[in-house]
Amino acid sequence: MTEREIEDEKMVDAAYRHLVDTYLHSRHRKHIEIIEKAYNFARQAHKGVRRLSGEPYIMHPIAVAQIACEEIGLGSTSICASLLHDVVEDTDYTVEDIQNIFGPKIAEIVDGLTKISGGIFGDKASAQAESFKKLLLTMSDDIRVILIKISDRLHNMRTLGSQLPSKQYKIAGETLYIYAPLAHRLGLNKVKEELEDLSFRYEHPDEYRSIRQQLADVDAHLHEIFREFTTPIRQRLDEAGLHYEIKARIKTPYSVWSKMQNKHVTFEEIYDILAVRIIFDPDRPQDEIAQCFQIYATCSSIYKPHPERFRDWLSHPKSNGYQALHTTLMSKSGQWVEVQIRSRRMDEMAEQGFAAHWKYKEGGKEAEDSENELDKWLRTIKEILDDPQPDAIDFLDAIKLNLYANEIFVVTPKGEFKTMPAGATALDFAFGIHTFLGTHCIGAKVNHRLVPISYRLESGDQIEILTSKQPKVTPQWLQVATTAKAKGKIQAILRRQERELQKQGEEQLAAFLRQAEVEPGSQATDRLVRFHQQPSAAHLYSAIARGTIHLGADDLSCLRAQTGQGGWSRYLHFLKPHRAAEAAAPEEQPTAEPMKVDRRKPLILNEETIGRYLICPECHPIPGDSVLGYFDGLSRITIHKRQCPVAARLKASDGNHILAAQWDTHKQLFFPATIRLQGIDHVGVLHQITAILSGQLNINIRQLNIQSQDGIFRGEIQLEVHDATDVQAICRDLKRIQEVEDVTRF
Repeated sequence: MTEREIEDEKMVDAAYRHLVDTYLHSRHRKHIEIIEKAYNFARQAHKGVRRLSGEPYIMHPIAVAQIACEEIGLGSTSICASLLHDVVEDTDYTVEDIQNIFGPKIAEIVDGLTKISGGIFGDKASAQAESFKKLLLTMSDDIRVILIKISDRLHNMRTLGSQLPSKQYKIAGETLYIYAPLAHRLGLNKVKEELEDLSFRYEHPDEYRSIRQQLADVDAHLHEIFREFTTPIRQRLDEAGLHYEIKARIKTPYSVWSKMQNKHVTFEEIYDILAVRIIFDPDRPQDEIAQCFQIYATCSSIYKPHPERFRDWLSHPKSNGYQALHTTLMSKSGQWVEVQIRSRRMDEMAEQGFAAHWKYKEGGKEAEDSENELDKWLRTIKEILDDPQPDAIDFLDAIKLNLYANEIFVVTPKGEFKTMPAGATALDFAFGIHTFLGTHCIGAKVNHRLVPISYRLESGDQIEILTSKQPKVTPQWLQVATTAKAKGKIQAILRRQERELQKQGEEQLAAFLRQAEVEPGSQATDRLVRFHQQPSAAHLYSAIARGTIHLGADDLSCLRAQTGQGGWSRYLHFLKPHRAAEAAAPEEQPTAEPMKVDRRKPLILNEETIGRYLICPECHPIPGDSVLGYFDGLSRITIHKRQCPVAARLKASDGNHILAAQWDTHKQLFFPATIRLQGIDHVGVLHQITAILSGQLNINIRQLNIQSQDGIFRGEIQLEVHDATDVQAICRDLKRIQEVEDVTRF
């Protein structure tokens, strides 16, 4: 053996021994023989294969098994499936081989993992929505499939540095768009936070480093605040004889950055970077809720609580199983500090989510409640899958609505509590109860007061749905609904209505052609589609049924025109002039050669090349912004900011067409930028703003819109700038005006 092979052997053996030690220290029944068997089988199957990082491939399955065991709390079956998860896909072994050697359960999980390895989780971008459906359907058979898949993704994210930048954007984008919400929905809080942070690190490396440094700079100060704040609490809890520990919880870089983006604030303006977590061991299992409130009473007798920041997740846990008591207290130094109170069991449920219920199966009720919540969520997912969106992006969005939502509790007329996502409307509630109730909904009574279907529910609302005899579904309902279930059902009904309209329009067209003695068929329909500038025959049928297209003499002239001698040229004069070129026969149109793109190299955006690319109209990137490119596969590349919502969806749905990109401009070109500002209305404030922009900074103002109401002004200014540093300088200088309270780039 070579020296490298000897070192590899030592590394692999050490990783496996660590996995076994972790498993032996867990609460699971010990089945070490089957794990040893799976390890030896996988090691032999992957022998000689290396990852991009250069390490032996077997290190990846061992690492996935380590995460599944140590961080998610899974047992021997999951550890074996983790060790074997790539064997069927990457070697000549089959699922039948796995079943014969390791039994049906492990084979079933490995099969589930193999089925979802393509699509959204691999390189087959065209099949992504279908593969995501497979994943969700497999979850309902055995939740361990997705838990191992999340472990797999976490290890891939930890080793993402060996990939090309374009691949990093794709994988990080998928992770932030799908895996982190899935981990959140399954209660894997620690895993969710690490997935978010790793995605942030690769998508926005400069911002990530900056916030990491700022957190490091204030770390000592935060821990001093923590020590001072918790000292009197510890003293009182010790006097009460409680067994507990108190932890400082510092916001993650991604969480800090998200708040800065959403609230348009600086790092220094975020007040809740520090939270305090009190974890206790109850005297008896049945006393844990009472003791949570006892600890809350102790804390609030020392510090004044914020009246609007009290959250009781004890009586009504979140749908991912989370239980705790949250309060925000005013410290002696004048800072608000959030305090989270939970038992040891609640803490494990918060960190390991639904996986933790296996630890408490003997307890009965906790496991049963957790499984019931999981079953309810999986039923909701299955309902969406019964009628999925035709478009991959819409489908992913519909699922995501169900993954990442804060929750409220509303009450039925019979006094039953129902969990709804924050921001849900009366219409969402109606569809949540039953599809029939949703389709016939015309309004609701909330707290005995009549409200429209668009009414946004709040925690504690008592709601009764009002219905009509006939269904009332309209396209406008899609703007009212916020939950995935409601949107999915509404879209299904609208598609069914559209199909009925198309059938009606098709029959009207057939009757028109028969009356005109024109032979019906695809040729006649295609001519009318082009004549009326419709995207397809289906759109033509719908327009005829709705009455927006009236068939008449012009249609007959078009249909009776003779073809030949130039194909469509004999009746092009019947077409509307500005669409004549589009109406030409396909063979008459020049065919563009597909653009060749080297995905290994980043796009360089400079004065010479910028004209080749489209600029995303949603996010308006300018030099200095972290950017990426999206290639449509033919001839167009669009430049997006990395945090652009359009780009986020493209990374998840079509990640193989994401390209690395970087700016190399030299303040020679101007780019449009928009800033928003608000402040106290005062005589002369507009003059001060324009004087700074035009006079001091010599900035060209393209558009200025400022409105004032009740002594407050809000404005939007479109400018021409060279790069992001120009915008930062503008915002800094405008903030120096005494009356200006806030300036942000839009």
